[in-house]
Amino acid sequence: MESNRNRSRLASLSASFLALALCAGVICAEKKYGPGVSDAEIRIGQTIPYSGPGSAYATIGRAQAAYFNKLNAQGGVNGRKIVLLSLDDGYSPPKTVEQVRRLVEQEQVLLIFSSVGTPTNAAVQKYLNAKKVPQLFAATGGSEFGDPAHFHWTMGWRAVYRSEARIYAKYILKARPTARIAVLYQNDDLGKDYLKGLHEGLGDKAAQMIVGEVSYEVTDPTVDSQIATLKGSGADTLFNFSTPKAAAQAIRKVHDIGWKPLHFVANVGSSVATVLKPAGLDKSIGLVTAAFLKDPTDQQWRNDAGYKDWMAFMKQYYPEGDISDFYNVYAYGWPRHWCMY
Repeated sequence: MESNRNRSRLASLSASFLALALCAGVICAEKKYGPGVSDAEIRIGQTIPYSGPGSAYATIGRAQAAYFNKLNAQGGVNGRKIVLLSLDDGYSPPKTVEQVRRLVEQEQVLLIFSSVGTPTNAAVQKYLNAKKVPQLFAATGGSEFGDPAHFHWTMGWRAVYRSEARIYAKYILKARPTARIAVLYQNDDLGKDYLKGLHEGLGDKAAQMIVGEVSYEVTDPTVDSQIATLKGSGADTLFNFSTPKAAAQAIRKVHDIGWKPLHFVANVGSSVATVLKPAGLDKSIGLVTAAFLKDPTDQQWRNDAGYKDWMAFMKQYYPEGDISDFYNVYAYGWPRHWCMY
């Protein structure tokens, strides 16, 4: 039932935002458009970490720019071209605030589309809602981005981190009820949401089963010391709630020090291209994760119509993109879904 309500809200809000973009009805007839909309174009903005510790996510912005190029080549939306202004925020919340204010107040964009990051989106959520600027398909699974009662102008898109962690916990309770658990997590809203979901999923057994929790900062050069500490806890199960750079470092370090826990990797840090290959594919054997998209490296999708459409898009509009990186699938889904309404 909740899933149906979410789908209904997604369709309703997406349709509403697109209707606003197309300037329908009386407003359109009177040629009075809102910010970012003219007879020729629709201007939308986003922030992406093209640099800094979250730069593995840069391909999201590039793939989405490629999709809008495809859309514009086909005539745009009702004759209007989509102009995507994608700015670098370095995965730094203060920089995100600066860039989003520029997009809203100087560039006069219609909406903020698919900006990346939990702490970065959180930094501008109140501002965008106060300005009544849609924060559409925020690229984060943070629970605060699914709160329409308090943030009517915000909509997330991806699977919620707390729910993902609860799924892992459910599996552990069934398959390894005596597990001794260690947790590596990013010290921000992303990591804390995963950690909270794990505690919720384990329930009253969390205190007994979790023997070590260690955080890291996104600016830390490595997580080697954190992994050594967690190994010393005596854990036989590791939850790696990290974004790509730290996730790859943790996978490599776990292998190199001879630790052999049952190793769970959060979906946000499980890309073959940006995590497993840099860590070493030989060092990534046996990892456990969850997915809510079709993994482009999974052979079962080779004859799937959706996969074939995505591959055709990549070859024509983003040939430099890595087809082993599921973030290029992730990025493709949002503009495609939005423009269907």
